[in-house]
Amino acid sequence: MKTKERTMRKVVITGITGSGGSYLADYIAQTHPAVKIHGISRWHSTASGKNLASSASKILMHECDLTDLSSVFSVLDEVRPDAIFHIAAHANVRASFTTPLAVLNNNIMGTANLFEAVRLTGTDPVIQLCSTSEVYGQVDPKNVPITEDCPMLPASPYAVSKVAQDLLGHVYFKSYKMKIIRTRMFAYINPRRTDLFATSFAMQAARIEAGLQKVLLHGNLDSTRTLIDVRDAMESYWVATAKCEFGEAYNIGGATVITVGEFLDTLRTFMKCRIPAKADPKLFRPSDVTLQIPNISKFTGRTGWKPKYTFKESVEHLLAHCRRAVKKEVRA
Repeated sequence: MKTKERTMRKVVITGITGSGGSYLADYIAQTHPAVKIHGISRWHSTASGKNLASSASKILMHECDLTDLSSVFSVLDEVRPDAIFHIAAHANVRASFTTPLAVLNNNIMGTANLFEAVRLTGTDPVIQLCSTSEVYGQVDPKNVPITEDCPMLPASPYAVSKVAQDLLGHVYFKSYKMKIIRTRMFAYINPRRTDLFATSFAMQAARIEAGLQKVLLHGNLDSTRTLIDVRDAMESYWVATAKCEFGEAYNIGGATVITVGEFLDTLRTFMKCRIPAKADPKLFRPSDVTLQIPNISKFTGRTGWKPKYTFKESVEHLLAHCRRAVKKEVRA
């Protein structure tokens, strides 16, 4: 059942300088120019301000650390938004095995503080809670394609933190009637996020093409994913916030089913030279998730949303970004 779109005039994006948050800001600035965009970022953020180069003039930035309830309260009390896109997180799965407590504290308490600040300020925004397919863990093949009813069996500290966020969203909806929508995003191609395998491969391939590197290093090539363009992914967050049912969880993902190794083979067809590769033990996770194919019919049935970019267009966009970055490296 398709539903009428909600009106949003003033929004807050947490983690706006990050890879996903910045693409979301770009999308809103370009397609909904009347919407006032407020961004939350920390002074010690590891994200780069250059991600917002094309939208910076259209964004009102706020210094805020989600692990500090007082600063979250101050921002929300001042802005009083119609909608909050909660994108901020420590999101590197492999790194979460090295710094699990930092990831758990940041992601869980940051989300709890955000919900508490909304409750304490007496505001009533729609909240898009950015969850992930990682909450499902290693899924039994009989449960593929994965629906929202699939058991959550996280396989990393990062995934545990996202399960906690997801469940907090459910609790605050049930207990306080907060307008929370949980989106469980599957893998996407995101040029601004260097820890994703697709971006890592493209950047390394571009460096090999430029003579700056000899061999592409990789981890597990056997994992199966569906891939979606980050620009489509961020549009889907807007659509979810505008149309989806409060208290519900929605899987979102692409239609291209591919193994990590097949993606590398595809990338090689775009390159101007041979791209040799070898496995690096450091790039393998202690516990991996190797089969993630979503059923997104609940989301598309509710919203009518469809991705706009083809797989080929996504790879070309990714590679163009990486080649530009390598050119700057060569000039430096």
